[in-house]
Amino acid sequence: MKKNAAETLADQAPLPEPHANHHLVGHEASEQDVLASWASGRMHHAWLISGKRGIGKATFAYRLARFVLAEGSGQGAQGLFGPPHSLDIPADHPVSRRIAQGAHPDLRIVQRQWDEKKKRRKGEIVIDDVRSIGTFLSMTSGDGGWRVVVVDAADEMNRNAANALLKVLEEPPKRSLLLLLAHNPARLLPTIRSRCRRLTLSPLADEQVVTLVRSAMPDLGVDDAQSLAHLGEGSAGRALELAEAGGLELYQTMIALLRGLPRLDVVGLHAFADHALRGDDGFRMTAELFLWWFGRALAAGGRGQAPVEVIPGENALVRTLMASAPLDQWVQVWEKVNRLFERADAVNLDKKQVLISAFSAIERLVRPR
Repeated sequence: MKKNAAETLADQAPLPEPHANHHLVGHEASEQDVLASWASGRMHHAWLISGKRGIGKATFAYRLARFVLAEGSGQGAQGLFGPPHSLDIPADHPVSRRIAQGAHPDLRIVQRQWDEKKKRRKGEIVIDDVRSIGTFLSMTSGDGGWRVVVVDAADEMNRNAANALLKVLEEPPKRSLLLLLAHNPARLLPTIRSRCRRLTLSPLADEQVVTLVRSAMPDLGVDDAQSLAHLGEGSAGRALELAEAGGLELYQTMIALLRGLPRLDVVGLHAFADHALRGDDGFRMTAELFLWWFGRALAAGGRGQAPVEVIPGENALVRTLMASAPLDQWVQVWEKVNRLFERADAVNLDKKQVLISAFSAIERLVRPR
């Protein structure tokens, strides 16, 4: 029996980086949209590929780039077996090898640059990163075909960089293709969005995420992989990020603390906060998990419909908490906690105290009066 993409990828470990990943999981409908445009002979010059972080946007973009650079002379052509049915280009194809090595002359990747002083990527894409795109696209392709630019991610451009890219989108050279990835396309200029064809990647099914996570982390148990899939909400990248950073353990401890309400375990809360803040991204991840849980609890309280449990007994906890105070009061606490987390970085608040305050806000609401 022929294996699907997820099963094939499960035979490999670890997961390859997007530029070398030839096994796209899910997103078949989006692939067919692109192939239909290509077969028509009127391939749109710019595609805005959106979807939540870690869902496979970069893997899709590189897959499309390989196809266009390998098959560029055949746009709109009907071969012996009709138009192509897949964007797949074999890993041993010269184009694939050059892209995997970062050495294809007709492919340009634009992303946030590395900051040597801070030892991390800069916070945004600046005008110097995009200024040369127009010149690059107007040059003759080394193979007489297409030139491709991938902007990863376009919603990380600052205003000047966005305006520079807009000029290229307004007058694109022939046989040029711009692939703009966006985690949050609403942050892009409306004029940029209007000049791109939209391609929104849907979340993966839980079983696909489980397969991908376990292919990268074969020692991970099925139950933990399933819990991570729920936390990732269709994003294998998010699930893997949580797995590698201990996010599931953080979430489990967080739920255990909330089960102690209406009286918080103060010692346990301080230990939790200390543990959460050990890594560079510990606060960010803990804040995201807390707000994600809180948002699901509010939605369940408002609709009276329980979500899929990440860990057993979670929905019973939510029902108990939601019954302890009116929904409008829960919404007020939610807003307060959101503002608290937003201000934590803006004004350099004590992050441990911020975490403790978030739990304490819930404790005050549910504590018997």
